[in-house]
Amino acid sequence: MKQGLSLRVSQHLALTPQLQQSIRLLQLSTLELSQEVEQMLDENPFLEVNQDEAPREEFGLAHENAAAPEDDREVEHADYALPASEERAAPAEAEAPASAETEPTDWEGDGSTDMVPDDGEWGGDATPRKNNLSGDEEMDATDLARGNESLQSFLHRQALSLRLSEIDRFALRFLIESLNDDGYLEDTLESLAAGLAPNDLEQQEELVHRFTVALGLLHHLEPVGVGARSLAECLTLQLKALQASQPQATAACTAALHICAQPIELLARRDVKRLVQLCGDTDANIRAAIALIGRLEPKPGRRFVDVERNIVVPDVLVTKTGRGATMRFRVQLNPDVMPRLRVHDVYAGALKSHKGEGHQALQQRLQEARWFIKNIQQRFDTILRVSSAIVERQKNFFVHGELAMRPLVLREIADELGLHESTISRVTTAKYMATPFGTFELKYFFGSALGTETGGNASSTAVRALIKQFVASENLKKPLSDSQISEMLKEQGIECARRTVAKYREALRIAPANLRKAL
Repeated sequence: MKQGLSLRVSQHLALTPQLQQSIRLLQLSTLELSQEVEQMLDENPFLEVNQDEAPREEFGLAHENAAAPEDDREVEHADYALPASEERAAPAEAEAPASAETEPTDWEGDGSTDMVPDDGEWGGDATPRKNNLSGDEEMDATDLARGNESLQSFLHRQALSLRLSEIDRFALRFLIESLNDDGYLEDTLESLAAGLAPNDLEQQEELVHRFTVALGLLHHLEPVGVGARSLAECLTLQLKALQASQPQATAACTAALHICAQPIELLARRDVKRLVQLCGDTDANIRAAIALIGRLEPKPGRRFVDVERNIVVPDVLVTKTGRGATMRFRVQLNPDVMPRLRVHDVYAGALKSHKGEGHQALQQRLQEARWFIKNIQQRFDTILRVSSAIVERQKNFFVHGELAMRPLVLREIADELGLHESTISRVTTAKYMATPFGTFELKYFFGSALGTETGGNASSTAVRALIKQFVASENLKKPLSDSQISEMLKEQGIECARRTVAKYREALRIAPANLRKAL
């Protein structure tokens, strides 16, 4: 084998730390971005939150439909090279070059380049919005959610009125704290006792006895059905309470109790014939009992679930202006989610006159702070541009609702804005838009196309809305089957197979026809 030297020219893609940070910030949700900002404020002394009401730099509004800047294009071409561990909901992309992973972090620059005017704050007009509450004390939705009483607190407050020994009081408290969010006791009494006394069988037996007494007390607390270990037991507790409070409903409650003693699958399928045989009751009584069970609460703790987890803060606000031919839709960023950051002027000024040890490291930290502000600004700029393009494409939705939604794919927005398709995927994931019809994730406005008789296309979102409308207006005694809904869609000129209807119905959480039928 002959050895030799040769030269070869090749190109490879290297992600700089700035580009990596820009891509990562783009895919973060509002909550994750807030956590990222807090972490950066703790780590970088040159970054601070500006508490003053300085006017922020307007960006994105004048060039929202313009082609992507050169920096953005550099991000886009490097976009697909992210490591797979940093991908969220983006399409499958090529692996990053090895040089991008092994390259040490280097925030290039000497700290003298201004990324924003005067290193000033960005997002300075992010003042809290007012709400509709009256009175001097202002509260937002999060404050109201925190004020809700939890299920455990509600039960503990009731337990205070019971005269119990110290050990029974602790046993009841332990069971209350062992309930799940729905109010069920998932663990058996034996497993709870074994967890407290793993090596003492005699003590476990004593604990099981105490827990049994405490469970009986728990079953008599409000809401009725709390502490049940199964759905059948939960319904049984509620039926017994109803039977005691309403003697006139004794017959229906008795039949319902017999139904709850049978396999719960029969009730779920509404198998009236089988239940009539097992319960030895009449068809009419069984149907009345099933209707009574349908009015019970299968999850007693449902109303105590912390609503704070369901609060969605929109990133973009869409408001309607004008009427008729002059109607327009204004798209703007939500100032409540925009961080107000700036470079610390005192520290940055002191660094210019400091040339001693560690000067280069501090210069990199200063440059890192400036890049962080720029990348956040670029993130919101991209969100605004994508949202404006979505509103322009789905204008009929904002006028007529979801029935007027048109088919839309990520590539259409990507081609219009000159961005990479994976970037559109990141922007539309976990970002929300407040519209006159409610708050929706940006991905909601994208839907596949279904063919029509006229040769056009109908959005899958509009088809789902149409299915929901059909089901809402159906005769409960003769609910529509998937095949009937498919035929009704064909009458509307939309080609939709029965299996597709079933898929959309399940996505809408609509029960099949046999479960929607009124007894």
